[in-house]
Amino acid sequence: MNEAIAEFIDYILRTKNYSVHTAVAYENDIRDFINFCEKFTGTDVFPNDLSNIDTIGFRAWMADRQKRNLVHKSTARALSSVRAFYKFLGKSHNIKNEAIGLISSPKVPRKLSKAIDASDVENMHDAIRALDADNPWIAARDWALVVLIFGCGLRISEALGLTNADVKNRPNILRILGKGGKERLVPVLSAVNYAIEKYVSLRPFGHDANEPLFRSVRGLPMSSRMAEKVVEKLRNYLQLPDYVTPHALRHTFATVLLSSGADLRSLQELLGHSSLSTTQLYTKVNMSEISKIYTSAHPRSKH
Repeated sequence: MNEAIAEFIDYILRTKNYSVHTAVAYENDIRDFINFCEKFTGTDVFPNDLSNIDTIGFRAWMADRQKRNLVHKSTARALSSVRAFYKFLGKSHNIKNEAIGLISSPKVPRKLSKAIDASDVENMHDAIRALDADNPWIAARDWALVVLIFGCGLRISEALGLTNADVKNRPNILRILGKGGKERLVPVLSAVNYAIEKYVSLRPFGHDANEPLFRSVRGLPMSSRMAEKVVEKLRNYLQLPDYVTPHALRHTFATVLLSSGADLRSLQELLGHSSLSTTQLYTKVNMSEISKIYTSAHPRSKH
C-alpha cells in the first residue's frame, strides 16, 4: 500500500502541479482511510482490496471521523482525497470501486471573510511606520506587502512568489502563478507600484532579478507565516477585529470590484478561482457595506 500511495503523491506533485502542502494533506487523508479499513476488517489492506470496500465501509469511516470530533469540512476534504486516490488507482492499476461514487460529502457551510474598512487599511500605513520606526526598510516592506494584497487581490503565496524581475519598471500588469501552476494577469494600481518601488530602494540586499521580492530581516525569502505575523501585529496594534487577516485584504479587493460592476467571470479570472461557484459567494455580501468600502478604497492610489 505504501508504494501505491507514494506513486499517487508523486503523480499529484509532478503531473498535477499540486503544492507540497496539499500533497501532505492528501497523504494524511488517505492513510487515515487505510488505517480505519484495517481496523474495520481486522487485517492488512492491499491496493486490490480497495475495490471490495462497500458503502457501509465508507460510511463507517465517515462516522468514525465524526466520533473523533473531526469537522465536516475536514471529512469532506478527506473524502475528496480518497476519491482522487481511487481515480488514480483506476487509471494506473485498473483498481475500481463504484461504491465510493454513491457516497455524498458532508454539507459544509460556505463562509466568506468580512471585508475590511478602507480606513483601517489606511491606518495600517501609519501603524507600520510607528512599529518599525527603527527599521525603515522593514516598514516599507510591510506596507508594500499589505497594499499589494489589498490592491491586487493576491494570495499570500502569490505575493511572496514574486521576484524582482516581476515588478521591474513599474508594470501595469502582473503575471501571477496561482494554485495548480495556473497563470493569470492582474492589473496593478499606481499605489502598489509606488509602495514596492520605495521598498526596493530601501532594501539592503536581494537585488538580483530572479531573487524573491520580499525578504526577511536576515535576507532570506519571506515565509507565509512571517507575512501573517505582519497583519497580526497591525491588528493588535490598531485593536482591529480577529477577521482582519491577509485573506480579508484579498476579500476586500474582490468586494470593491464587485461593487464597481465587475462581472463574475472577470472577477473569477482576477482572483484565480478554479470554480465560478467560489466567486459567486461574493454576491451574498451586503451591497451597502461594499459601497461604503468602494467610495474610500485605495486611498493612496494617486501616488
